[in-house]
Amino acid sequence: MTASRSLDRVRRVRPPGTPRGPMVGAWVPFVLIAVVVAAAVVGLSFRPAEQERRGDADYVIVAAAAGLRWEDLDPQRTPALWQEAAAGSVGWLSVRSAHSVTCPSDGWLTLGAGNYAAWDTRAVNGRCPAAEPRLTRPDGIGANLTDQQNVVRVNQNRLPYGTTPGALAESVRCSVAVGPGAAIAAARPFGRVDRYVPELPGDPAKLLSECVLNFIDLGTIAGSGAEREAAVTAADRTLARVLAARPPRSLMLIAGLADTETSSRLHVAIAEGPGWEDGWLTSAGTGREGYLQLVDLAPTVLSALGRPAPEKLFAGYAATVLPDRPGDPAEAMQGAQDADRRAIAQRGVTEIFFTVLAIVQLVLFAAVIPVLIRARRHAGPLGPPLPPRRLVSLAELALIAAGLAIPAALLADVVPWWSSDHPAWMFGSATAVLMAAGTLLIRMAPRYERTLWPMAAVAAISVLVVAVDLITGARLQLNGVAGYSAIHGVRYAGLGSVGLGVFVAGLLLLAGSLAQWVSRRWRPLIVVTFGGLGVVMVGSPYLGADPVGAIAVTAGVCVAAAISTGGWLTFPRFAWAAMTGIAVTITFAVLDLSRAPLEQGTLGRFLTALGDGTAGPAMQRAAAANGLALLGSPLSLLALFGAAMLVFCQFSPWGGLNRVYGLHPAVRAGVAGTVVATLIAGVLGGTALGVAGAAAAAAVPVAVLTALRVLLHAADRTPPPGETDGPGGPLLRKSDDDPVPVR
Repeated sequence: MTASRSLDRVRRVRPPGTPRGPMVGAWVPFVLIAVVVAAAVVGLSFRPAEQERRGDADYVIVAAAAGLRWEDLDPQRTPALWQEAAAGSVGWLSVRSAHSVTCPSDGWLTLGAGNYAAWDTRAVNGRCPAAEPRLTRPDGIGANLTDQQNVVRVNQNRLPYGTTPGALAESVRCSVAVGPGAAIAAARPFGRVDRYVPELPGDPAKLLSECVLNFIDLGTIAGSGAEREAAVTAADRTLARVLAARPPRSLMLIAGLADTETSSRLHVAIAEGPGWEDGWLTSAGTGREGYLQLVDLAPTVLSALGRPAPEKLFAGYAATVLPDRPGDPAEAMQGAQDADRRAIAQRGVTEIFFTVLAIVQLVLFAAVIPVLIRARRHAGPLGPPLPPRRLVSLAELALIAAGLAIPAALLADVVPWWSSDHPAWMFGSATAVLMAAGTLLIRMAPRYERTLWPMAAVAAISVLVVAVDLITGARLQLNGVAGYSAIHGVRYAGLGSVGLGVFVAGLLLLAGSLAQWVSRRWRPLIVVTFGGLGVVMVGSPYLGADPVGAIAVTAGVCVAAAISTGGWLTFPRFAWAAMTGIAVTITFAVLDLSRAPLEQGTLGRFLTALGDGTAGPAMQRAAAANGLALLGSPLSLLALFGAAMLVFCQFSPWGGLNRVYGLHPAVRAGVAGTVVATLIAGVLGGTALGVAGAAAAAAVPVAVLTALRVLLHAADRTPPPGETDGPGGPLLRKSDDDPVPVR
């Protein structure tokens, strides 16, 4: 390396008096970097034409049953529900509220507030309590909810959502409530229910036309077997009477708005009326066809009635309709398409998979450390022997397989493992087969012996799997083990935290590996080109839909580009990187803020809230989410184990990572950029070390493999002509135990 640098100095010496040549070529990489950055910003601003539609109505009837799920519907047993599902637009309803378990009272309160609400803060064990509010009827027309004052105080002072119970009722002139649960939704902030009857009258036509908004409590669907079937049948009969007496030009919203046990599920969402025929329900809050949030129902009601939503009070977005839904509700919502069943299986298998992955990687790192210690050649006859060739080969294959674990888990969702009687075993088998196939593919490649080939190959596979999934609609991540669950109510489309970590690590390591093939001045261009592609993939609302992640990727790419030519992150380099990152972020923020409020992404919504002083609850929720994710996720263990292994490889005499960084500075840039991007994305996204843990699971094994390869040849020298290898050189001994030479 020293000789090469000296030769470079010799080549740069110009004879005295030689005129300085044109410097046009030196500016070409910088011009191309500016073009790449501009193209990335344009890619972020691109939005294809929408095909969504939304109906309007003179009346809205919200008929809800806590616990109602799609598996409860049947064309013979529940004809009214089945008729509405066949005629209207349908979706899976996520019933997330301010309570960890959304019981019936929490669901009804969230419906009426249009924001995440909780009836109280008591823990729930076993079955949820029924919605039985204390009511008084002083005038025989309406009712008073006596607990409303305490409920408002709890939501305003003890919960971080700034919820105002009764905001929906306050937005219309009058509303009708039938049943105790409906009274909770229809109560105004001071507790008054405009019209109230405990049961549907014999002829409800007059009652349903008195006010533009009606809440109907269809009962609670709980238990199993005959008990559950009886409750569903009773709800269907009540709904049939409502349908027979509904006023003209009315919108029916049918929802299973709560859970009835401590385990969360996806529930029924149906919208039927003029303009709501034959489609998938969606909203700007979910961004996914067929998925709706409980907080979306209140803005949907006001949108259908042509009334404005109360400013700063609603957390959801009005539902819209997307086309191309199968006409048969059974084909659309049940059987192989049952998202609720898949989400339940995903919840159990996810924890098992990442826990096992953390344990396996810890054991693998512990087993590789002795191999690293023995890998470095020692001068003289007293040094420890080199590790056997077969042991080195086995360690390399194990490290490659470990790096492919999460990409394989993403691909495993192509197999319908959730429909198996033993989903964990089915998923584990599919993942293991894909890991083995990927490892074999990398091992059989002609360039396998190249030092950086395994790292580049694993990184390329990781990027390809995530990118193809995003381009095809992120179907593998939705309710996937290495993705996100719609039940949690946090993300329904785009790029999840696990996918983001794997994508960022793969993208920057691949860029670093490829940048080593070009001269130093072109390396930043390679890193920025790949980084610009990554920013577009992550931040585009129609791909990754994660603007916070895009900002984090921008920061990581800027750091990686600044040090990709070698040397330290000096202040001028840091300044240029920071200025570029800030410029891209500001440009993206301006573009996002210029859109209509319902079309803004997460960044635009947060900046809007920051501007009007309502961002405090969002920041408080993010801080709380970071605390829970840090303590309760196996991904945190993966991040810590990976960080410990990198520290060992870099700072111990046997680690070899410093030598890797010296020989391949662009790889060091990729690792540094990955650390910066994943930590920022985790903290700002509320997942703490979740993104970094996924990145570590994919990047650290191949970084250790590269360090092992470099250590095995740390003493290699190019001998002068006519001389043989000296002590400790690669030809010191030849046997089957010698490692495979790496070029």
